[in-house]
Amino acid sequence: MQIIYLLIPLSLVLVGVALWGFFWAVKNGQFDDLDSPAIDILNDDAAQAEDTEQAKQTQAAGEIPVKPDSSSEV
Repeated sequence: MQIIYLLIPLSLVLVGVALWGFFWAVKNGQFDDLDSPAIDILNDDAAQAEDTEQAKQTQAAGEIPVKPDSSSEV
């Protein structure tokens, strides 16, 4: 029964830390946008996929992969 004198203050401190963490997260905008991060994983980065495919083809052909220079395009 003596342990209750330790457990009650310890649980109150733990609840206080949890509340502080929750309010800190709300204040810093952690809950502002909950939908976009879940959808971002579905968006395929087309440029990265294209570069990866091009690199695979040039390596298979034994060539050295070179990125095109954007200043030479007209």
